[in-house]
Amino acid sequence: MKKYFVYVVIFLTMNIVYAQKLEYPKTKKVDVVDNYHGTMVADPYRWLEDENSPDTKQWIQEQNKLTFSYLEKIPFRDKLRKYYEEIWNYERMGTPSEKQGKLYYFKNTGLQNQSVFYQKDIKSGIEQVILDPNKWDSKGTISLSTLSFSHDNQYLAYGISKAGSDWVEIFVFDMNAMRLLPDHIKWAKFTDIAWYKDGFYYSGYEIKDSTKAFTAKNEYHKVYYHKLGTSQDKDKLIYENNDYPLRNYSIQIDRDEKYAFLYETESTSGLQLSVSKLPIKNNSFKLLFSGFANDYSLVDIIGDIAYFITNDNAPNYKLIKVNLKKQPFQIETVIDETKNVLNGIYATKDYWVIHYQEDVKSKLLLADKTGQILNEIQLPTMGTVTGISTYYEHNNIYFTFTSYLYPPTIFKYDADAKKMTEFFRTSMKFNPDNYITEQVFYKSKDGTKIPMFITYKKDIKLDGNNPTLLYGYGGFNISVLPTFNITIIPFLEKGGIYAVPNIRGGGEYGKAWHEAGTKEKKQNVFDDFIAAAEYLILHGYTSPSKLAIKGGSNGGLLVGAVMTQRPDLFKVALPAVGVMDMLRYHKFTIGWAWVGDYGSSDNPEDFKYLYAYSPLHNIREDVEYPATLVTTADHDDRVVPAHSFKFISTLQEKQAGNNPVLIRIETDAGHGGGKPMSKVIDEVTDIFSFMMYNLGMEF
Repeated sequence: MKKYFVYVVIFLTMNIVYAQKLEYPKTKKVDVVDNYHGTMVADPYRWLEDENSPDTKQWIQEQNKLTFSYLEKIPFRDKLRKYYEEIWNYERMGTPSEKQGKLYYFKNTGLQNQSVFYQKDIKSGIEQVILDPNKWDSKGTISLSTLSFSHDNQYLAYGISKAGSDWVEIFVFDMNAMRLLPDHIKWAKFTDIAWYKDGFYYSGYEIKDSTKAFTAKNEYHKVYYHKLGTSQDKDKLIYENNDYPLRNYSIQIDRDEKYAFLYETESTSGLQLSVSKLPIKNNSFKLLFSGFANDYSLVDIIGDIAYFITNDNAPNYKLIKVNLKKQPFQIETVIDETKNVLNGIYATKDYWVIHYQEDVKSKLLLADKTGQILNEIQLPTMGTVTGISTYYEHNNIYFTFTSYLYPPTIFKYDADAKKMTEFFRTSMKFNPDNYITEQVFYKSKDGTKIPMFITYKKDIKLDGNNPTLLYGYGGFNISVLPTFNITIIPFLEKGGIYAVPNIRGGGEYGKAWHEAGTKEKKQNVFDDFIAAAEYLILHGYTSPSKLAIKGGSNGGLLVGAVMTQRPDLFKVALPAVGVMDMLRYHKFTIGWAWVGDYGSSDNPEDFKYLYAYSPLHNIREDVEYPATLVTTADHDDRVVPAHSFKFISTLQEKQAGNNPVLIRIETDAGHGGGKPMSKVIDEVTDIFSFMMYNLGMEF
């Protein structure tokens, strides 16, 4: 009886804390009103767009103080963090590249803040560290963002990112002398590193005011050539086009250093492609593929024949070839479009590896270089192939395979022998036999059939009482594929259900699927996600009081939109680095490149639908919204943190009821890439503690 009484007291105490209405910091309002085509729209928290102002910095401190004081009261938070440290502490590696008798790969011993780049001699087995970012910064906030070997493998150019920023600094490592060279490039961004002779091409911006570098609109992208051993101020300007300040440019060089390809983009999908014989001269680029309606990706060059994957008149993509010596250029189809999405083609010495996406699951085929299919490469189970690695010197193929219940495992496939062997398997503490993943199909509001993966413990009862996390993205032609997610393990172990619908706006079913979730059709994305929640409730997986939603970036927009449209449907909302102000997003950094997906408030017709769903502008008075933890970072220069700042300020102002609405602002971090392991574990702990606590769970 005494023990029972203790449990009752604990339960009541938790619920008293749970039901307390928080005192939010007082956030000042300013009188700012914009006229959008005759509609007056107030923006009282506009001042939070200035990340350098003392007022904004003070506001960040006050918000974090409240948030962390709330999180510290969650009784199992410390225990959950220790558990994440335990399960994350396992050796893992990235897909290796094999070049000239050596393997190159990233590896992490477990809790290293950044993975380390290694070289291993295949014959001797001798392994050595090439680049260790953990030695560059005690906090682990400097990460490797890009790598590029010279064609003779003598030099390795690599880019670093500080605090998760999209800005890149480029350095060069001499692989023969095993030493760092003095070359140093600053203010590169959205860049490839393309080697040619004794230097390389890269892309970047001229920066006149570094204090605005994290928020100012990125305009007038340029391509430069850097010669080894010279300073950056001696770099040669190769290409710019001041008539189009909102275009990005990059150079790609073929392995024989015979051709240069110039890629031009205006948004996140579609590009224009030109080609020049090397060396590049004035006006030597010839337009190969014009306009920005389609995508093109170089697969292979055999002699003067270039092979590209494209969605031009092929929404699911096809393979074409072009003779670069003959003009006008003549295009021929090599592999026709199929009912499955062509995800990629990778060239070995004698073969092509063809990666298809069939109902959101990977399928690998081996073909000769005429496109003739030779055989299927059998995969372990339903899942996803990532990081396919090939090289023109040999016929070995490396790839990583993963699924919701299949931790990332690296395989090596000998294309000559048609033999696959396991190359590397993690030894993490997880037993997939206790769980099940099922793929279901449900109907959205307009009747469109949407696939969804659902993962849970085998002994769960579908009685509508299970805590459930619904995750989504739905944009920019990005497919959310079945992959292992270590962050959900504690949640699954405590009886949680993890559901991932493959909503429109993504690339799961090709170009048509993507376009069905863009611009004036963006509401389809939200309807698909809402229908997923309703399916889970209808079929007994969960109920509104047990349902959490999560998404980042465009997925943060998704969460913000559906929680404001259907606050009754969810108990917890977790929008991360979200695009919340759909009327001003294009005015910051690279936001203008998203107009192809979203549209622009500068256009009267676009304004109507943007204003109708913009999360910031659709928070209503006297509505109890789900318990919300917004997450962002002070160095996010892709989706600037002002989106999250203004959204949470409005939510705190208008929230009714007792559900907490808080923001967690990470310091020395960006949009997510390159975040040190210590910060990753801290953030994941706080997100899942908040979610599980507000779903009534314990750990």
